Amino acid sequence: MTTPGLRILLADDHPVVLAGIKSLVTAEEGLDVIGEAQDGLSALEMSEALQPDIAVIDISMPGLIGTALAGRMRTSCPGCRLIALTVHEDRGYLRQMLEGGVAGYVLKRSAAEDLVKAVRIVAAGGIYIDPEMSTKAFDNSPASSAEHVSNDGADLSKREIEVLRLLSEGYSSKAAAARLDIAVKTIETYKARAFEKLGFQSRVELIRYAVSRGWFSNGM
Repeated sequence: MTTPGLRILLADDHPVVLAGIKSLVTAEEGLDVIGEAQDGLSALEMSEALQPDIAVIDISMPGLIGTALAGRMRTSCPGCRLIALTVHEDRGYLRQMLEGGVAGYVLKRSAAEDLVKAVRIVAAGGIYIDPEMSTKAFDNSPASSAEHVSNDGADLSKREIEVLRLLSEGYSSKAAAARLDIAVKTIETYKARAFEKLGFQSRVELIRYAVSRGWFSNGM
């Protein structure tokens, strides 16, 4: 009996790029492209209808872009993990997408070498950030000091750690609530308490903390 492959949705407004991405993905065993969109609204509609495991989305598409698309896809398809595939090498875009819930950030110029690797890492629960961008995500920010990275002294409960791990992996509050079989409001309460204990203000800080704790493998 054949094991079902990862179900992947692709979204890019350039047909040639979309075809190239599809070729990269379908050449790999266990990866199945189930939908292709050329604008943000179509990507959102397909994510709701198809419920893919992974969505590879361009940041700059007509209709719905960037964090707006990522945020709405996390609601319409809470079990889907998102990878941004983009030409943007600016730290601002990276941080916005991480805050929006993406679990991967791959530069288009590196797609041939890195996209499939990113898909597999993200599918396994990890975070993948293009090596060229990783220092931009975790350095040169007010929260990059050692106490924010480790913060071993924070007295986190077992449930707070479970919630943080899921959120750091890109789960929405709704998806985390379903995974832990508790209310969304309870998830938000645990998150707020944990963030207060750790002194965190953003998901970027949470991801940095998760990396420092070895919660998942990533491509950095």
